[in-house]
Amino acid sequence: MTRHFGVLIPSTNTTVEMERRLLPTTYQAHVGRLMSNGGSFSPSRDEDVDYQSRLLGTAKVEMVILAQTSASLFAEDYDDGLDTIALEGFGATDAYAIGKLGPQNAREAFARIDRPEIEVFVVPGGNFPTMASVAAWKREFGKPVVTTNQASIWAMLRAFKSADRLPAFGRLLAEVPADAS
Repeated sequence: MTRHFGVLIPSTNTTVEMERRLLPTTYQAHVGRLMSNGGSFSPSRDEDVDYQSRLLGTAKVEMVILAQTSASLFAEDYDDGLDTIALEGFGATDAYAIGKLGPQNAREAFARIDRPEIEVFVVPGGNFPTMASVAAWKREFGKPVVTTNQASIWAMLRAFKSADRLPAFGRLLAEVPADAS
């Protein structure tokens, strides 16, 4: 059975659709775009999210994912429970610059900041193309890697109560809990 899900992305995002194509064909993504302010990192307007969600609803999607990291960065509790040990940035001034980065940028950053006290590498940014490299990074550095797109797919699999496991995309998608609810 094909599962249909919606994904809302900023109009400047050039990566999410590409990474959703890596999923098995039993998962079909329907994408809605949210107006971005000239490539800025500001969250989308609520009325745009509402409108695009309603359009996705006409495709009878079973759920809608908001793949916009910047939307969460403006919430006061966006990082509750996280302790940042090291941080590496790429000097991206807009969303277009993030989409032009490659997985090698993240890998090189991991190599620069890796230390024993780091338990997991987090790669925020739905426009940062990294999904195909996650499993290799886990093997190389011996630590889990979580990306924005990977985490949204994990949430989708849980919401669908899916038994599918996707080990090619790292530990998070290889070991989705069976008690998904």
